[in-house]
Amino acid sequence: TSVELYQAFADYSDMMTLLENIVSKIALKLHGTTILPYGDDTVDLTPPWRRVPMHELVQDASGTDFVPLLATGDLAAARSAAIEAGIPADLANKQESVGEVLNICFEELCEASLIQPTFVMDHPKEVSPLAKPHRSKPGMTERFEMFMVGREHANAFSELTDPVDQRERFMRQADKKARGDDEACGVDEEFLSALETGMPPTAGMGIGIDRLVMVLTNSAAIRDVIAFPLLR
Repeated sequence: TSVELYQAFADYSDMMTLLENIVSKIALKLHGTTILPYGDDTVDLTPPWRRVPMHELVQDASGTDFVPLLATGDLAAARSAAIEAGIPADLANKQESVGEVLNICFEELCEASLIQPTFVMDHPKEVSPLAKPHRSKPGMTERFEMFMVGREHANAFSELTDPVDQRERFMRQADKKARGDDEACGVDEEFLSALETGMPPTAGMGIGIDRLVMVLTNSAAIRDVIAFPLLR
């Protein structure tokens, strides 16, 4: 169960503020406080939440600054750094770009430690096919994922509105999909047609409702909160 929204003339910073306000106000309505117990932890939903670029979290966990590697595209060095940090060699060597190596390092080394609500920002372009390029950080995008209690709860970005750039990214995704990547998307001609006609600067966000309800109700398992837990 999810909520997806778009806002014209907004960017991913606006989505961060919106999400903070939505979740903290729900907590206040339900419990009268923004400080909630969850398992053995206490989660503080009081805005503002922590905002940190993905590469900084990975650098803290691995000791490697991936920004220079993103700039040079040195895939061999990125894979080597990931393996040295504890990423299995077969997983690291399967990544096809420095951005993908950075992302897998984040997933394997950082996600589980994010207990308090945290906006993980500025994902690599290679893993963000619909996000606008970052206005000041080459190779990165204006995207965030919100993590809490070690899980992702929301994904948002400044929408890519350049149809030429979007088609190129779709083509790369389609190639990955043809080679067996289940998470890659294809070429969406209707979406490209809409971009070619004209689309204003826009921000979009998706919120995972089930995981959010888990936190708000201190539920350990998603089966405790979904509507039909016995269905696949």
